[in-house]
Amino acid sequence: MSLELPTPAIGLSPEALQTRFDALQDRLIPLWRAIESLDDDGAQTIVVVPSLTVDYSGLRGSVLQAYEERFLFLLLLLRQPTARLIYATSQVIQPALVDYYLGLLPGVVPSHARQRLQLISPQDGAPQPLSIKLLQRPHLIQRIRELIIDPRRAHLVPFNTTRHERDLALRLGIPMFGADPRLLSLGTKSGCRKLFREVGMQLPAGFEDLTSEADVVHALQSLKRQVPELRHAMVKQDDGVSGEGNAVVDMENVDVDSAEAVRERLMAMRLEAKNMAVSDFLAKLVDQGGVVEERVRGERIVSPSVQMRVTPLGEVELLSTHDQLLGGAHGQTYEGCVFPAAGDYAPLIAAEASKADERLVSEGVLGRYAIDFVCAETQAGWAPYAIELNLRKGGTTHPYLTLQFLTDGRYDPERAEFLTAAGQPRHYVATDALSRTAYRTLTPEGLFDVAVRHRLHFDQTRQTGVVFHMMSAIGDHGRLGFTAVDTTREGAHALYDRMVAVLDEEAEANLVSPPLPPLHD
Repeated sequence: MSLELPTPAIGLSPEALQTRFDALQDRLIPLWRAIESLDDDGAQTIVVVPSLTVDYSGLRGSVLQAYEERFLFLLLLLRQPTARLIYATSQVIQPALVDYYLGLLPGVVPSHARQRLQLISPQDGAPQPLSIKLLQRPHLIQRIRELIIDPRRAHLVPFNTTRHERDLALRLGIPMFGADPRLLSLGTKSGCRKLFREVGMQLPAGFEDLTSEADVVHALQSLKRQVPELRHAMVKQDDGVSGEGNAVVDMENVDVDSAEAVRERLMAMRLEAKNMAVSDFLAKLVDQGGVVEERVRGERIVSPSVQMRVTPLGEVELLSTHDQLLGGAHGQTYEGCVFPAAGDYAPLIAAEASKADERLVSEGVLGRYAIDFVCAETQAGWAPYAIELNLRKGGTTHPYLTLQFLTDGRYDPERAEFLTAAGQPRHYVATDALSRTAYRTLTPEGLFDVAVRHRLHFDQTRQTGVVFHMMSAIGDHGRLGFTAVDTTREGAHALYDRMVAVLDEEAEANLVSPPLPPLHD
């Protein structure tokens, strides 16, 4: 017997559905103007649905829950005394995690904030997008609608935007602060390469819209002819996330005129994804499309990114720059970030990213987006190559907004630094992927205890310290994330290293069998 639930159809033609969605999105304009008004009281309802529409092979159980809880920093929006927040997750959030974030709120009574927070859960841990789970349960949709005091002062905040999030916005009757799903192709590897080229951005040599193994082989041959000194080529699935859809092909000393010789190199390529066969990788590429491009070389290679936002008024804001921390089998997997990006190239990538502003606004992009770069240091200086456009929130979103909400600060693009409301610089190192088997002996409450006892917890007076996230995966996967904030880049790295060392020490101590309690007569 199948346990799969049907998802009720909206029952409109694609044209009528798009027209209705466009009309709903138009309501963001007066809402945005009202929120920005100095006379506004801030009353609004934010509906947070951190649904992930990605490959779910590694997102199950507590790991899926942890990713959905990665945006609990949005609880910090409750510092606005009239704001209300509705936060949905697949399974119920532990009360201790809610208390932790509310305890970080500056200048707010936590119990008052808690009254303005509503948690919604379908109690469904299946490996599928949260938006689908909500759409399959009309009573939860109705419950959320009842919690929205004024639909004219409410909006949906998703993680990424697909037709499922669009349909959820339509069912709730509130606009969605995110890109229209009709624009999803711009965020694919093929789509962004074409966009970068059209707006005059520098990108690695390569080819896109590959839909067969033969296409990939031909592209590798053409790339080697175009770049004779090519040593390695990248093969990327169009919809790969966090580097998991990438592979490296050795192109040194290959007979470029022999399709079979190039195919042999392709079948021996090194995959970033764990436990995946080359045949399965290529099957996914055939299914979703992909690209081939040169692996950029230089005296030093770094992987920074630029985060931007398009407001409902069509204004583009440069939010931040980050240096990405990459790991995995071949240094392609996103594991964390350093903020801000190094001053040597931060203004350079910001200027390069701005070349896409006008085009993205004209296409109708809304909300946050990020452009990833590979920067090569040469004798002539730093050369930035745009490699990816993310029309969604990503791994750099939650640490940056956490810092911004806690300090009321802003990133200064000209100085390439973040300044608090008091004009003091702040830096951080953040991770989403700190994992040790011994950490399974810890609990979220145990993490809080460790941070407090070692004076590492974020201190509102100093506005430095550690903020945890993704804690629900610690019990069965030994995995967590945190952001280490300090006044200097070196200090943030030192704080990060100290937090890891303390966690290692505490977790290892838990593996030592304690003595039995004494017997008492």
